[in-house]
Amino acid sequence: MKTQNNTILITGGSAGIGFEMAKLFSQHGNKVIITGRNAERLNKAAAQLENVTSFVSDVTSAEDTEQLVAILKKDFPSLNIVINNVGFAHVYNLIDTNVNVFEKSQEEINTNYLSIVRLNEKLLPLLTQNGDSAIVNVSSIVAFAPAFSIPSYSVSKAALHSYSKILRYTLAKSTNVKVFELMPPLVDTDFSTEIGGSNGIKPNVVAERLFEGLKNDEYEIHVGFTADFYQLYLSSPEKALEALNSQNA
Repeated sequence: MKTQNNTILITGGSAGIGFEMAKLFSQHGNKVIITGRNAERLNKAAAQLENVTSFVSDVTSAEDTEQLVAILKKDFPSLNIVINNVGFAHVYNLIDTNVNVFEKSQEEINTNYLSIVRLNEKLLPLLTQNGDSAIVNVSSIVAFAPAFSIPSYSVSKAALHSYSKILRYTLAKSTNVKVFELMPPLVDTDFSTEIGGSNGIKPNVVAERLFEGLKNDEYEIHVGFTADFYQLYLSSPEKALEALNSQNA
């Protein structure tokens, strides 16, 4: 996959991993579009970057998604890479009687999985007509084994992992659209503060690993500890589950 002269959409691009992706890809001669729900934070992020355009858009909103897709088709017809980076997590315990597990699960499945399916579906016609194109779904190490402190987040990322595999298989049969999955471990961002994010890797490391993975057509990109953890998971899913939760990841 080429890593220059692309037109790239990055959802959730105002902070953390998304911001570092936007920074890295813009530095390498790509036109980048970032989205986010918070206008102030989004504008602040865009002001720090070159060759980056920002749009306030909530991926969980059908109306916002329709508006974003219309803008992209009209003003960015060369769009050829979509990076689905938006994610949301509740920290809770499944047996906590003070928690509405259904509502939290519903919100996370909608944000971390269903909204991505919708956006990909809307943008596939544009991607298929632009030749060397790609979809990047940002999942997580917890797609292999769930973490007890973020149960519904883990489930949503497992769903995204499965979806990424079958989407890749399906598109490879009839299109030039490649499907990548980026699978970070714990990352040091505001997003992960509640689950010990300060112990995680830096978000720029994740961005750099994505850049490398795209360049080498590495469709399932295991970042940092995820690579070793995947091997443990293959040898023993039970040991992987214990190892992940013993580290409170």
